[in-house]
Amino acid sequence: MKKTKLGLNSRIIHGGQIQEKGYGAVMPPVYFTSTYSQKKPGEHLGYEYSRSGNPTRTALESLMANIESGKYGFAFSSGMAAIDAVIKTLNPGDEVVATNDLYGGTYRLFKELFSKYNVTFHFISFESIENVRKHINKKTKLIWVETPTNPMIRIIDIKKIASLTNEHKILFAVDNTFASPYLQRPLEMGADIVMHSATKFLAGHSDVILGALITNNETIANKIKFIQNASGAIPGPMDSYLTLRGIKTLHIRMQRHCENAKKIANFLNSHPKVSNVFWPGLKDHPAHLVAKKQMSDYGSMMSFKLKDESLSKAFKTVSRMRVFTLAESLGGVESLVGHPASMTHASIPKNKRIKNGVSDGLIRLSVGIEEASDLISDLDNAIK
Repeated sequence: MKKTKLGLNSRIIHGGQIQEKGYGAVMPPVYFTSTYSQKKPGEHLGYEYSRSGNPTRTALESLMANIESGKYGFAFSSGMAAIDAVIKTLNPGDEVVATNDLYGGTYRLFKELFSKYNVTFHFISFESIENVRKHINKKTKLIWVETPTNPMIRIIDIKKIASLTNEHKILFAVDNTFASPYLQRPLEMGADIVMHSATKFLAGHSDVILGALITNNETIANKIKFIQNASGAIPGPMDSYLTLRGIKTLHIRMQRHCENAKKIANFLNSHPKVSNVFWPGLKDHPAHLVAKKQMSDYGSMMSFKLKDESLSKAFKTVSRMRVFTLAESLGGVESLVGHPASMTHASIPKNKRIKNGVSDGLIRLSVGIEEASDLISDLDNAIK
């Protein structure tokens, strides 16, 4: 019988997995070991020391690579550790062009840590391809984007940026955390590296911290593998197992996330006290057509502004919610609400975040999989 490639829903469950050799376990076992026996120096069964490789982590890395249409996957102790590894592939004097609307922790890592090692970062708008082009020079080695962006939910045209990076022979990395591989697979559209804070939608249950990098480029993969082993920012076997388990329901979770988000976005968009709703599924979103082209649905991350944009009003609103939990992070089965200016993006200077749209009145939602009517009622009670 001719072997056919599995569809995405099946790959989410079976992708990249091998039959467990010991007892035929359906789920990959959790290997709680730091080291492995050798018959003689250098002669082993594939593993030597768990910083360099662990069978549970290998199962996770293979699965994440498979569902992102990649050949090589790498798991890290956090999303920030994964981003850190990408920047460590660069050299002093190199330059990076990044979206100006991005997670505050990424901004902090770039500006506060790597800038002092003479890596230059340009944070710019990607709404115009020509604006990106004019910031590229001979020192530019990497384009870094989020799409959708955090927290303004802007959409970057991945194929257009990939065409530009191919033209200039520079690397293109996409933070795909907000979309997940269920909605968008950047490697298929020309990106060189995909990054995930797997803490979020991939693991999906707010009980693990983990990051991921996926690529099809062997040269890049070898660099990342060296950095992963040399720096040692790897996840433990239990975190790897929890993420493996979480991914198996990614497709059904994402379906409900998106269904709920559509109802909530429409509710907020018609609310008399709401001035702006940022969600790419709305037809008046500036990049709605780009999102429609490169995503299979529009995701469950959104932000909104009240007509009263004062800090006190935003604080009162988020504090009144009872079904939405006021907390950092996103992508879990439970709905979360956050205030970017004082939480996720507090590390970005106020003048810069306001210029990028992150005002004191901006509220961000991670829409979970509860009853949509309960979430809408919670929002309605909070927006008084």
